[in-house]
Amino acid sequence: MKPEVLLLAPLPDLLLAPLKEEFVCHDWHQSKDKDGLLNRHGANIRAIIGAGGTTYHLSLLRDLPSLQIICVFGVGYDGVPLDYCKQRGIRVTNTPDVLTEDVADIALALVLMTSRKLVPATKFLQAGLWTRGNFELTTKPGGKRAGILGLGRIGKAIARRLEAIGMQVGYCCREKQPNVSYQYFFSPAEMAAWCHYLIVACPGGEQTKNLVNAQVLFALGSDGTLINIARGSVVDENALISALQGGFIKGAGLDVYAEEPYVPKKLLKMENVVLLPHVGSGTMETRKAMADLVVANLTAYFNGKPLPTLVPELA
Repeated sequence: MKPEVLLLAPLPDLLLAPLKEEFVCHDWHQSKDKDGLLNRHGANIRAIIGAGGTTYHLSLLRDLPSLQIICVFGVGYDGVPLDYCKQRGIRVTNTPDVLTEDVADIALALVLMTSRKLVPATKFLQAGLWTRGNFELTTKPGGKRAGILGLGRIGKAIARRLEAIGMQVGYCCREKQPNVSYQYFFSPAEMAAWCHYLIVACPGGEQTKNLVNAQVLFALGSDGTLINIARGSVVDENALISALQGGFIKGAGLDVYAEEPYVPKKLLKMENVVLLPHVGSGTMETRKAMADLVVANLTAYFNGKPLPTLVPELA
């Protein structure tokens, strides 16, 4: 008998297709009668699949007495109540490594797009303004200082790219890392005062919520640009909007937001920001690799084999 799984988020066909072959899938995200779905199937659901930005509410998990594993289609799992899962023996997996390079590419792209004003340049050409004169001069990122907040796999991949275009790299995380030559900063504000580009690459969750606040943005200064490819929750969006409006920072390049898919209207109206719809891992190749990991984790679990990507907190 196929195990029953609950789908908490919109998932791509390249994941849904293999899931439906191996498991009985119940689509919570699309269901118009969630209570009815739980009443009919809740007792038999053994696995949950959600996205990196999904919140896995305790109230739902408590209604699933047979739940044994949560598979996150994404690298971030700050929406999963790990203490509760540990208490109940629920396993949690994610899809690390396979998306590292794509997300780092987007960070580099945002540095280039903001420094060289590539979006305004495109609009300038499309509006037919080139016939009246050249586009304004912009800023060269090479030779500038980039501070990376969080030097995990993605942070290091970003650092390699920034070094390749001639930027000086510093980093800030909980502890200074061995065998890392980049300049280390104890606090985000200290690093923000040093760098021209503050790049957020740390995990989300309560420990990093609003870590980039008004104080950090003020330290970044009027020549500084904020880049965020991590989690929207890490940046105080109201403080960011105020800093952009007041000219306290130069600009921002964002791929993530606090309340996705909703983006503050004030940000949408600004000319000194580049806004992307959370496309960091959005390539066909990477999403396929992520889907394969989700299926591999589920298949391994229900066959009594080691999980390929069990999150370290539960290892």
